Amino acid sequence: MRGLGTIANTAAVIVGGIAGLLFGKKIGNNIQETLMKANGIAVIFIGISGVLQYMMVISDGTIETQGTMLLIFSLCIGAILGEICNIEKRMETLGEFLKKKVNRKNDSLFVEGFVNTSLIICIGAMAIVGAMQDGMTGDASMLFVKAVLDGVIVMVNASIFGVGPIFSALPIAVYQGGITLICAGFGNIVSDALIQELAYIGSALIFCVGINLTFGKKIKVGNLLPALLIPIVYELFRGII
Repeated sequence: MRGLGTIANTAAVIVGGIAGLLFGKKIGNNIQETLMKANGIAVIFIGISGVLQYMMVISDGTIETQGTMLLIFSLCIGAILGEICNIEKRMETLGEFLKKKVNRKNDSLFVEGFVNTSLIICIGAMAIVGAMQDGMTGDASMLFVKAVLDGVIVMVNASIFGVGPIFSALPIAVYQGGITLICAGFGNIVSDALIQELAYIGSALIFCVGINLTFGKKIKVGNLLPALLIPIVYELFRGII
């Protein structure tokens, strides 16, 4: 059944978030702060490994890189588009809207928890590739693994930020579900090269999220999200040529 992976992933986010809320009440502020930085370091290395997995290749016994220029152009053009659209601000506005709807007006960590968690679980390689596989072949195995990982991530974030991370279930359902639906209808035109390009650029954005979690907000990751559109345009242009 196509889409089952996203359903499982969304459910895992909700369950993990509720568990985190129960767990978070039992730990002090110092532990929460250290836990957030530890989570950030883990996310940094997840991002690095994802980039290296797709960009580093072994040819004739030597290690070479591929896709470097595409990564640079994707991030730079994506940053320009993101700043023009101010995507980060729109995500924060959505967080504020949700905060009011659930009567959490005095919760200062709600928006930060919602935005950070949404970025972590939505833009990684497993979210993109897993949703594509689910749509094209009905194989949701990667999303089932991701559901377990996301459940743990949201549990940790909910113990730190409170209820906000639970609402990342909404963007994950829309984002992954949308990719699955598109690939179910047009999956025959998606190349392996495009899947790899989206995966390592998504991993680069995950690295940026880890930087923000570890060192405080340094990078507007939301405004870099259009970087994921550049490989699509590139592959379409290359196909025409």
